Amino acid sequence: MEKIKWMAAVASIWIQCICGASYAFAIYSSVLKSTQGYDQSTLDMVSVFKDIGANAGILSGLLYSAVTVRRGGGSRPWVVHLAGAIQCFAGYFLIWLSVIGVINRPPVPAMCCFMLMAAHAQTFFNTANVVTAVHNFPDYSGTVVGIMKGFLGLSGAVLVQVYQTFLKENPSAFILMLALLPTFVSLLFMCLVRINQTNSGDDKKHLNGFSAIALIVAAYLLILIILENVFTFPFWARLLTFVVLLLLLASPLRIVVKARQEDSLRLPQIPPNERTQLINESTIDSENFSTEEDSIEYPGKEMNLLQAMRTINFWLLFVAMLCGMGSGLATINNMSQIGESLGYTTVELNTLVSLWSIWNFLGRFGAGYVSDVFLHTRGWARPLFMVLTLATMAVGHVIIASGFPGNLFVGSVLVGVCYGSQWSLMPTITSEIYGVVHMGTIFNTIAVSSPVGSSILSVLVIGYIYDTEASGEGNSCYGTQCFMFSFFILACVSLFGFFVALILFFRTRRFYMQILLRRNLAIR
Repeated sequence: MEKIKWMAAVASIWIQCICGASYAFAIYSSVLKSTQGYDQSTLDMVSVFKDIGANAGILSGLLYSAVTVRRGGGSRPWVVHLAGAIQCFAGYFLIWLSVIGVINRPPVPAMCCFMLMAAHAQTFFNTANVVTAVHNFPDYSGTVVGIMKGFLGLSGAVLVQVYQTFLKENPSAFILMLALLPTFVSLLFMCLVRINQTNSGDDKKHLNGFSAIALIVAAYLLILIILENVFTFPFWARLLTFVVLLLLLASPLRIVVKARQEDSLRLPQIPPNERTQLINESTIDSENFSTEEDSIEYPGKEMNLLQAMRTINFWLLFVAMLCGMGSGLATINNMSQIGESLGYTTVELNTLVSLWSIWNFLGRFGAGYVSDVFLHTRGWARPLFMVLTLATMAVGHVIIASGFPGNLFVGSVLVGVCYGSQWSLMPTITSEIYGVVHMGTIFNTIAVSSPVGSSILSVLVIGYIYDTEASGEGNSCYGTQCFMFSFFILACVSLFGFFVALILFFRTRRFYMQILLRRNLAIR
């Protein structure tokens, strides 16, 4: 039954590739603004509800825990995907009806609710795919979370490729596509995403295959983004590049076939009585280790949300993410305005926004993979990488504040990679400290720190300072002074998050050394 978890991983990857519609807001924001008669402040308010919906996934975590705990380890979390599909279709379909005028222009609070519902679907897809992957690959949780989160980060670029191939210059049709495509794909593959807790020595090899495919897809999208900003592709060329993208996304099926072949060759070589003995010994070793761990402060035993919130580690992780995710999201939300104030062209700004998806992917994938390598080989506590990325993010904010020529290209790389890394490190650390049963609820609660931090930093820091600098010249501001002080503050916020994460590192260092010890004992 080894093939089940690999097919579940492939189905999850495909769903992740098309469920990040919140990252494509820029495609249809203009038509939403014009058809609804919004000013910029009202559009920003709708965007805030998008960010809240895409990050506040507590309900998806509670639903996942309820379904999997009741039905057991072999359950299919299709209920979570179904709930996400319903919200995705209802939210974007109502937005589309409003944009094309089928329904009367809804009040702003109603549109905010539509956007909240549409974006909230993303948390259901993401929770079902990520938590199931951690269940299936517990020894390489960092790698598999990085893969899942990485493809989610790339989903914005994938959806843009669909738009530019078939719906170019028709953003209202793109909204309808967002209502139909993620819904159809999730309903088609949701029954394949199931928990199957089997271990084999080939897990790392096959996960490396998924990692290679993810890097190839990211590189391909990067090349397309650059070429599309330089040349105008005819339809046949756009169609050809899209077909190549589909073939790349279908290539993980080869890993499923290979895993099945190896599994069929390996199992007959092990007598059934020996297989049973190996399983029993593994269970006994795990129970003995758990008993020994219960005496320390970080046992890694299963906790629910309320139990986790009573621990210091939960709030250290929450504050560190508020600083890292909040400042990173505030940066991307204001990227266009920063570029305009520094004299960047429209083409350069579009390239920057598109490339953010690639840097975001590299952070999500790289942090999970690299932290796994150093944890398994040297016992380095995973929060150490959170410390390093937050320190690097502070440097990125300082570079953006400096205003030298090309600063956004350099600063956005550092901030984008480090922002993405938090999205793979935080869920993985959550699963290791608090267990996987309630992982979805706990990490989605911590993820609320992202829109909270972004709202505070965007409105009270970046927006206030920008309006102050622009007060003498209307609503626009030009020059390094527009955002310099704001991003020095963001650098200080990231630096504060660095110190908070450093405390978390020292508090969990012993626990992560025991994870290494446990893995070495299991190998023997």
